[in-house]
Amino acid sequence: MRGILASSIGVTCAAALALPLAPPAAASVSSVSSAGTPAPVAVADVATRTVGTAGARTGARADVPGSTQSLPLRPLTRDRASGAVLGLTPRTVRTFSLLGVVWEDPSVDLHGRVQVRTRAVSTGDWTDWQDVETHYTQHGADPDSSEAASGKARGATAPLWVGESDGVEVRVLPEPDAGEPEDVDPVGTGSDEGASGGEGAGEVSTLPAGMRLDLVDPGEAEPGESAGGAEPQAEPGGPEPQAEFGESAEGAEGAEGAEPAEGAEEAHTGVMTAAAKAASAANSALVPLGATQIPSLTAEETREELVALRGTGLTEQQQAKPYIGPRPSIVTRRGWGADESLREKSFVYTSKVKAAFVHHTASGNSYSCSQAPSLIRGFYRYHTKSLGWRDIGYNFLVDKCGRIYEGRAGGVAKPVKGAHTMGFNSKTTGIAVIGSYGSKKPSSKAVKAVARLTAWKLGLHGMNPKKKTSLTSGGGNLYAKGKKVKMKVISGHRDGFNTSCPGGKLHKKLGSVRSKAAGYQGR
Repeated sequence: MRGILASSIGVTCAAALALPLAPPAAASVSSVSSAGTPAPVAVADVATRTVGTAGARTGARADVPGSTQSLPLRPLTRDRASGAVLGLTPRTVRTFSLLGVVWEDPSVDLHGRVQVRTRAVSTGDWTDWQDVETHYTQHGADPDSSEAASGKARGATAPLWVGESDGVEVRVLPEPDAGEPEDVDPVGTGSDEGASGGEGAGEVSTLPAGMRLDLVDPGEAEPGESAGGAEPQAEPGGPEPQAEFGESAEGAEGAEGAEPAEGAEEAHTGVMTAAAKAASAANSALVPLGATQIPSLTAEETREELVALRGTGLTEQQQAKPYIGPRPSIVTRRGWGADESLREKSFVYTSKVKAAFVHHTASGNSYSCSQAPSLIRGFYRYHTKSLGWRDIGYNFLVDKCGRIYEGRAGGVAKPVKGAHTMGFNSKTTGIAVIGSYGSKKPSSKAVKAVARLTAWKLGLHGMNPKKKTSLTSGGGNLYAKGKKVKMKVISGHRDGFNTSCPGGKLHKKLGSVRSKAAGYQGR
């Protein structure tokens, strides 16, 4: 992000919750009463807008890549107590499944409340109003990094998964400043975010400039790709270890993977773009080109693979019995249907992985496991096209059925530098559990999957999940740039940044994750 994000007390990435309000009529728009309570006001009709589209489609849905519709937010009304209310009146739009509000400056926080309701394609019914998590800038590249300084980055809310929809209404209510920050919930959302300080108590916060609503159609997986609906199965005997994987200097940009000999990929992939080949080739030490899944290995197979991958990088004792968990099954980017043209071409690596940060996506829990690849494609498009990042921010994602997915491109066994924990993206990996876990417990399958993944990923670098490690802050609202911090090898996002992510319910499970991961490593 451009510059160090201003300190924000109690920033949260809590769940997006449906409010207990009766859904207004389709032809209505919200105003705000003098008490600050949303109230429906009739309007003449429902307008249709499709401003700033990318990859526009007409007629039947196409395969990947999908599209993004951008709709500028306009003033709806102004109230002395609440100030200008921005939003959109109810309107019909092209089909989408995920949404978020975006603005120009990524260093600016949105102090207010964002509420949406959508119309389901399947039923034609409008939902109740839902809150969108407004604090998301703490998920991102480190300040002063090349990714943050690209000039492309923008501020945004968390993405909210709403399912296939063709109508939308939005309202953004500014949050009154309250002087000194307090550990209260100023808008009644159930979050632990305090009100931001201002020049005078009772003044209305200024909303960020250039606010717009982005509606994301994640597209559909290509024929033959994994839909994520079935438990991944290991290939008999596992893959033969191939080339040793190397690590570039921290922050250095690595070249894309070398392309195989002409025709070598045809048996596995058919036609692949150069970018798709490069993303797949980054995992060539583990699976053949074009694989949609990296199969699980036994403990012994994983130890043998580690020795083959790292070779002389291990001591004799480590080669005899390295502490590493069995490699779990991982759905590749090709498996979840990544459109590789969206990301930047090169890969960026850090020197090693000393810690794992656990996140939640704050996108809601109303998804089926078979829809998880669609959610990931939505996050990917939102991160690249809406937020201006080089790729999806997380290194890995886990759905509530315990399936693990490759995130940022560059190779699952390699130390790929992500954009997940502002200030601590170097020498770490970011794992996001899909959903919102401020008030809802994560599934036992998801918790187990995080433990299995961290046991393997951290084991590749000789890290003990039960210990602490030293990290240097790249800048954030909790630790100043350059400060050395002792951090648990498996930490939650809130441990490195002042946020409630990964949600209180998931954060409480990290002790279990650490002990399970250590057990998988044989410690």
